[in-house]
Amino acid sequence: MILRRRTTRVATVLATGAVVVLLAAACAPTAGPGLGTATAPAPGASAPAASAPPTIDAADVTCENMLSPETVDSFTATGWTVREDPFVILDLELPEGTACTWGDFSSPTNDDLVLFGWSPISTADADATEAALEAEGWLREEDSRGVLITEDPDLALRVDDDGYGVTYLFGDGWVKVSDTRQGLDLIELG
Repeated sequence: MILRRRTTRVATVLATGAVVVLLAAACAPTAGPGLGTATAPAPGASAPAASAPPTIDAADVTCENMLSPETVDSFTATGWTVREDPFVILDLELPEGTACTWGDFSSPTNDDLVLFGWSPISTADADATEAALEAEGWLREEDSRGVLITEDPDLALRVDDDGYGVTYLFGDGWVKVSDTRQGLDLIELG
């Protein structure tokens, strides 16, 4: 059953021509070289201090400026590089968004990957996407930041200390994603 559900999700992503960056990041181990634990994607990486997110034009968002300079420095000091891909949720590609996979791409196994992404999204697309993810078995929670949609922890290949795998946070006019819910705290845009 779990394999069939994963296979269906992979087939859905591939059928739309989307990059499988979300699934690759979800398949990363909870610990390994450069990762430490699931809550710390790389040595020295920490969540930014609580403050208002910076304002930035969607066209100016990059893999480097969606994270703090300290987080980027930590990744690069570990020897990681970044691959930028389109921001895709199921069959919806958000052309103004950016999905970033950080890892050691020179490694033949390359199983130490972390994912961060951010995109503007319309209310209609956010509502439809949230409903589609829930229909696929993803779980919904609401908090002061917005709506969190996370994969079923029983199906997640990587989870943080609180048991959350790949998680989307839908805010007012934007969405962000990380391979764990705790990873969302490293994205400074919102």
